[in-house]
Amino acid sequence: MDHTPSWLSEDQQDLWQALLTIVIALPMVLDRQLQENAGISNFEYSVLARLSMTEGTTMRLSDLAQICNSTQPRLSKVMDRFEARDWVARRTDSDDGRYTLASLTDAGMRKVVASAPQHVAQVKRLIIDPLSPTQRRQLGVALGRVAATVRQEFEGV
Repeated sequence: MDHTPSWLSEDQQDLWQALLTIVIALPMVLDRQLQENAGISNFEYSVLARLSMTEGTTMRLSDLAQICNSTQPRLSKVMDRFEARDWVARRTDSDDGRYTLASLTDAGMRKVVASAPQHVAQVKRLIIDPLSPTQRRQLGVALGRVAATVRQEFEGV
């Protein structure tokens, strides 16, 4: 019986190492920029931005956790901090009392609007600008497929 591990090929290893750099270093770089310029983390910005892009700036917390690739306990801790800063308001979903809704307040929207320009510039500089339009489309398709697989694993499907 052969117990030799199945290693990645050189091309696969190059891809994997590049992806690790993005997965590990990119969030730290984005966190640093957002902490310096806005006093929030990349995850916190992501939560505020997702709410700001939602119709009525309101979403069920369970849906918000899913779209932000978060656990509900992690999101709940962020919501506690956001409520203390008057950036969000939580309430029971009147359509289904089992759910809690989070709504972005005017102060929360101001925080997103104030934080966005430097964050968007950083994202463009790091991710968008180094790629041609064709490369961006190809990367989007490829990452979409990988993200779907990872999301299923994350959600336990």
